[in-house]
Amino acid sequence: MSERMTSADVAFLHREGRTAPQHVGALAILEPPPAGFDYDRLVRLIEERISLAPRYRQKVRMVPGHLANPVWIDDPDFDITYHVRRSALPRPGEDAQLLEFCARIQSRLLDRSRPLWETYLVEGLTGGRLAIVTKTHAAVVGERDGIDLAQVILDAAPTPRRTVEPIWMPAPEPSSLQLLAEAARGIVRRPIELTDAARAAGRDLGKSAARASALAGGLMTVATAALRRPADSPLHAQLSEQRRLAIARSDLADYRQVRAAFGGTVNDVVLATVAGALRGWLLSRGMPLRAATSVRALVPVGVLDDPDLAGTLEPRFGGSSSRSGVIRPLLIDLPVGEPDPILRLAQLRYAMATHKATGRAISADRLTDLTGFAPPTMLAMATRASTELTRRLFSLVITNVPGPQFPLFAAGARMRETFPIVPLGPGQAVSIAVASYDGGVYYGVNGDRNSMPDAGLLAGLIEESLAELSAAVQIRPGPSAAAVPTRSASHAASQAASQPAEVRARRRGPRDRRPGSIRSRPVEPS
Repeated sequence: MSERMTSADVAFLHREGRTAPQHVGALAILEPPPAGFDYDRLVRLIEERISLAPRYRQKVRMVPGHLANPVWIDDPDFDITYHVRRSALPRPGEDAQLLEFCARIQSRLLDRSRPLWETYLVEGLTGGRLAIVTKTHAAVVGERDGIDLAQVILDAAPTPRRTVEPIWMPAPEPSSLQLLAEAARGIVRRPIELTDAARAAGRDLGKSAARASALAGGLMTVATAALRRPADSPLHAQLSEQRRLAIARSDLADYRQVRAAFGGTVNDVVLATVAGALRGWLLSRGMPLRAATSVRALVPVGVLDDPDLAGTLEPRFGGSSSRSGVIRPLLIDLPVGEPDPILRLAQLRYAMATHKATGRAISADRLTDLTGFAPPTMLAMATRASTELTRRLFSLVITNVPGPQFPLFAAGARMRETFPIVPLGPGQAVSIAVASYDGGVYYGVNGDRNSMPDAGLLAGLIEESLAELSAAVQIRPGPSAAAVPTRSASHAASQAASQPAEVRARRRGPRDRRPGSIRSRPVEPS
């Protein structure tokens, strides 16, 4: 029997268009081992472990007459060399060339007649580095049970764990008549399932009432946000078919230092960093900013399905999935009109604390355990969360993927950096995805090619915004005053951070740039 797609997965297929691909991506920079790492080794590695992610050998089959949702079926003509591809940059193999290549790859729709994923091994980078570019349709990575290919090919040690590829025989492809019969049986079963669901709800009226109350509160929040729709800004655009990518890198220690000084979480500091970068970017576009100006962002956050299950979540590794933790959307107003970096952080701390006060928030460490560090899985879940709200209610998506703070390896090749890529929503010019990994925090800025010629500028401002917060830590007035920063102390910090970047760099000392790091650079249009 075929596996029917969920309504959320089908929604991704219907929403997808030439100007709105619905796949998530990633750019990983690898340092090859002494023995080398090439295309054949990558193909063998994926062949050995693809059975752990069976969806990657399945394709979508429509039901005749659209009587039911499409189904997942095994692809009898599965060809791994179609999905795993090889490319090389022309000399000199600079970062701008890599980002241009990656942007063109991410702009193309996936072939729906095949399994919905592609992986590229990119050679020819400066310093002997390699890059792996991935794109995975959001429908492939389910919210509950989805496993991403990166999750199974990465190891915590240079020596790959032993795996044996089982003999795979694709299940026979169902005929149109079989699909129609299956759909008819589903239509007959549906009233029975609805009756069972009603009976189950009746057995727990208290919990149902609580959920209804929560839903009403959520609807009220959405209604209030609808009355305050985002104003016209450079963040809203008519999308083209092409994309432009930029990246930024930073050290996790800097975020922890700011958190220790002013409270909150690392995620709060990330949001404050992005808010500062957006402020500088909007000013560069000539946008008038008042003190109360804000940009509404959708921030997918980890929550518990049932607050009573707090503390009972089980980690996921190798395919087992907790059914308690999910990603849900949270609307946050980024205070881009506030010139003071410390007060920007304080406002965001308060906004996020309201969410955490519900008792349903999942910590970054727990979220990492649940997902086993599968960035496309997390990004797809975030994309799902963003579709639950009308796109007109927010201006951009900002998603943060917490990862392990130790190195990972693919057949001995060490992953030095990983930059996530989130698709654009209709009418939204840019999205920002963040991933923490092995002591670093990495940003992927995905922008519409026509609307975001200065995507590289925005990425560079992210690094400057973090430097501004770090400078504020150096002159903070002391632990007693750090909890509620004063305007005078914050202003002094802003003045210190407003010095030229090279002056701040000398004050803070040389940045710890790992081998193979990529600096933020704008990509010139071709």
